[in-house]
Amino acid sequence: MAKITDEMKQFVKGKVAFVATVSPGGLPDVGPKGSLFVLDDEHLIYYELTGRHHYENLKNNSKIAVSVVDVEKIAGYTFQGSAELITSGPLFDKASQWSQKAGFVPPKAVVKIKVDSVHEMGKGLKK
Repeated sequence: MAKITDEMKQFVKGKVAFVATVSPGGLPDVGPKGSLFVLDDEHLIYYELTGRHHYENLKNNSKIAVSVVDVEKIAGYTFQGSAELITSGPLFDKASQWSQKAGFVPPKAVVKIKVDSVHEMGKGLKK
């Protein structure tokens, strides 16, 4: 289990994340998510709005990686762990309210990610 530090929490705010899941056939699937938030010291969440590839992949295999990058600074983090699909309850209700307020369709689920490891990207690339 890895801890999401305060520095990481600040870094994630307002950035687009790229999520990687694995298809039932073992193929990687990577795509952007604009609704990534830090839930607490051990969990990330995002709102699954489309219910397509990532959602279907996570139904079969909970393994997930999330990369968040600041392109200008050539820096970022990759969080690896396991996802839980939440389709009801307080967290889901909050996601539904956020989606409605932002003008999006209601989410299919809240994806709650238990972070097992964190890797820093870009460290050592600049002098």
